[in-house]
Amino acid sequence: MRITGAPETVHGQDHLVLTRTFTAPIGDVWAALTSSERLARWFGTWTGDPSTGRVDVTMTFEDDPPVEPYVIEVCEEPTRLRVRTEGDDPEQDWVLDARLSEDAGVTTLRFAQVLTDPAIVTDVGPGWEYYLDRLADSVRSGDVATTTWEGYLELGPGYAAAFGVPDARGGGATARSD
Repeated sequence: MRITGAPETVHGQDHLVLTRTFTAPIGDVWAALTSSERLARWFGTWTGDPSTGRVDVTMTFEDDPPVEPYVIEVCEEPTRLRVRTEGDDPEQDWVLDARLSEDAGVTTLRFAQVLTDPAIVTDVGPGWEYYLDRLADSVRSGDVATTTWEGYLELGPGYAAAFGVPDARGGGATARSD
């Protein structure tokens, strides 16, 4: 297993960017990202009324998951969804941006997370690899049982190297080459 995420700077902000492709219509992938029932298959559920610009999300594949408020910043069906978590400490909020495009029956997802602290990439990079692989399985077959957490944690040093940050698991700082 190797990392698929890469660093990108957009408007002066560091981002973790991951891409996945699906042999599926854009509407199907959009539904897997936005329908609470479909999202529950690979990530979590949401409750509330999206038309208010806020929903509460519960990650269903984490130990003792909290309910987290998400603010919907951009929703352009079926091509773009940008959300941010809203907690007590704005420095800890996550901004997530999903962009979809379709060409000849293949849908591409460009998923990005703003990194207010690039050092978190050694944890969130492997986490998003896991969840996006679950998304791919969900869209392909509806079943994510074959995607387990095993092996994803070992991607942390690769993310440290790619982003030029110390590996939180004891590795030293590495140089980032852009």
